[in-house]
Amino acid sequence: MKRTVFACLFTIVATIAFAREIMPDADATNVAVRPRVITEPVKHDTDDPAIWINPADPAQSLVIGTDKDADGALVVFGLDGRIRHDLSVRGLVRPNNVDIVRGVLLGGVKTDIAVVTERLAHRLRAYRLPDMAPVDGGGISVFAGERARDAMGIALYTRATDGAVFAIVSRSDDGAPRRGYLHQYRLVDDGTGVLRGVFVRAFGQWSGKKEIEALAVDSELGYVYCSDEGYGVRKYHADPAAEDAEDELAEFGTAGFARDHEGISIYSTGPGTGYILVSNQQADTFRIFPREGAADNPHDHPLIASVRVAAMDSDGSEVTAAELPGFPGGLFVAMSTDRTFHFYAWDDIAAAAGLPKLAKE
Repeated sequence: MKRTVFACLFTIVATIAFAREIMPDADATNVAVRPRVITEPVKHDTDDPAIWINPADPAQSLVIGTDKDADGALVVFGLDGRIRHDLSVRGLVRPNNVDIVRGVLLGGVKTDIAVVTERLAHRLRAYRLPDMAPVDGGGISVFAGERARDAMGIALYTRATDGAVFAIVSRSDDGAPRRGYLHQYRLVDDGTGVLRGVFVRAFGQWSGKKEIEALAVDSELGYVYCSDEGYGVRKYHADPAAEDAEDELAEFGTAGFARDHEGISIYSTGPGTGYILVSNQQADTFRIFPREGAADNPHDHPLIASVRVAAMDSDGSEVTAAELPGFPGGLFVAMSTDRTFHFYAWDDIAAAAGLPKLAKE
């Protein structure tokens, strides 16, 4: 009996300690926002989504998400949340994060592509949209010659001055350096319509606490944001040719997170304005910061709001301000740990966070 009582007390104490470690987000006062759509579950483990807008018919737009496993996949969903088995790519070796870029010149044709990190194969895989045909000749090697080669996060940047396209890639923490944690590659046609990656630079600081996974690029403003888990969000120039390209421009979100800083997504409200959303993973909230910074400093990003969502333990997210059927104000997609992705209407997120509703033109 004494052992049983002791075991119960130990369990209670351990539970309280764990609960204190992952305290809820005190800044999120709303009831959890409900998604408009919950996708069909994937086979293994959802991680990161990307959104492709069909310019000819927005109703036929797609959400592409990773199923993170050694027997992994890029799973393609319609806006109804159903899996498009005819487009999904199977047999990937632990695909981690995915991003989409428009208008890459391949074979002289402007092509939309989805690029995913294939973590255990130490490479990127690239697929043409919307048919998801491979365009990478079998893969683009990353972190060659490095001790830490497991590719994790990816963000694609299009330089406004010349249309050059770059992939910024993060990795696991096993043996990674404190400086030069991120690698950047220029994506180019090799002359045969196949996408290749040319190493450009290593940059970015790392706290050493956990790892840097989630990345997001603001191509219009020319910045890349990185979630240094357990520490904060770091900001750099995305253009490797920028005068102070190696300098860290900002650190923000260093307080108020339960534990891990995760998925980053950027919502545009107009030229240079909008919101940066960062997943407060263990609190099931997204903390929201101004895209344009403060009035006197574009690199000062104070907390605006925090919004609770129904998605659990969200690791990755993406958002678009494009009007899509059933999603007023745009579409916000968040991974949920129950093997699904949640599709939210931006207007629902904005209302819960107390953000102003955009006037429709």
